[in-house]
Order: sequence, then structure tokens, then C-alpha cells
Amino acid sequence: MKLGIWAYLFFVDERVLIPRSPIAELTEHQFSPWLRPGPVESILDLCTGSGCIGIACAYQFPEADVDLVDISTPALEVAEKNILRHELSHRVTAIESDLFSQLNGKKYDLIVSNPPYVDKADFDSMPKEYLHEPELALTSGNDGLDITRRILKEARHYLADDGLLVIEVGNSEAHIISAYPEVPFTWAEFEKGGNGVFMLTAEELDQYASYFQ
Repeated sequence: MKLGIWAYLFFVDERVLIPRSPIAELTEHQFSPWLRPGPVESILDLCTGSGCIGIACAYQFPEADVDLVDISTPALEVAEKNILRHELSHRVTAIESDLFSQLNGKKYDLIVSNPPYVDKADFDSMPKEYLHEPELALTSGNDGLDITRRILKEARHYLADDGLLVIEVGNSEAHIISAYPEVPFTWAEFEKGGNGVFMLTAEELDQYASYFQ
């Protein structure tokens, strides 16, 4: 199956989710005004699935090297197809890793993640068409935040000092606000629809690190 995000075509099949993240709109605007000005040399697309977000970032930031990371070998096979389709093998690399575990201390100017975030109640009531997508890419514990908690705990070690972390949590937005009431998450607003995407700078991750432990 081929799907277009803006002018880009991506291959997807039953090994990955159908691309529908509102992060696409942020990518189109180069994450302005939240990402600091200046060259972007390294980007991490964590829980990449088909690779569409990371590859879109590679187009928007032509000087950047991009790592596409996923724990799923089948998903990375799809991501590899898309890297080849877009002739980006010289700048975009697919890496099998349980979140940051295989990244060996690399630092990124931008970390973007659309992790599994569907809570148990939402998953149990999902329409049948979603059941054709891999459950591994959808669910993340009772409140949908198991993986997001791990990312918040570990991300600062891999984020440049002036870097930006962007995470989609969808309908689990209420859960994360409840879980971290002291943390001033910046929530994106979208012209094209969507919700549940927050941003934190490296400085904010440092300031509120104790809440993520």
C-alpha cells in the first residue's frame, strides 16, 4: 500500500501502523517555533514504525543524519523499504533497539517519537479496522504511558543541550497531565486536526528530571 504525506509516498503493510500522526504537520514547519534556530545535524525517530516521520524530517532538514529506531524487526523491514524508496541510505539509518539501548550514547538535536500510547480502555473499544494493525505498536499499559515514561526518564542522555524532545501521546494526554502535574508540557495545536503531542526542551528535562525517575 502507498500513502502520501504531503508530496511523499510511503510503503506500508500489516507490519506497521497506517501513518496518521499529527507530528506530520510539525515536521512540515520544521518544528518552529519550538526547535532552536540553526543547523540541525542529527535527528532520532524513536518507535519509527514505517519510518515516515523520520524520512519526512530528512527532507525538511537536508543537513541532518536521521536514525529510525524500533524494537520490531518486521517494522524495520518496512522502514528500510522506505529509506530505499526515497534514496536516503546515505543519511537515514534503521536501527533495531529497545528505545535507546543500542544507541551507545549518541546525541541528537531533535528526538521525535510516536510510541504506543493507547490505554487499555481505548484499546478494548477500538473499531475492528484497528485490530489489523500490530498491537505492539498501539498499546502501552493500562494508562497508555508505559513506554512514554521510559522515554522521559532516558531521553536527556541522548538529547543535545539545546535539543528538543517531541512525543505523541494522543488520547492519553489527560493521563500524562495527571501523572506529571508539576511539569509544564508544551502542547502543540494543529491546523489540520489532531491532539496529544507535547514538547520539552533539554533544559526542561534537566529542570524536572526528578519527576521522571
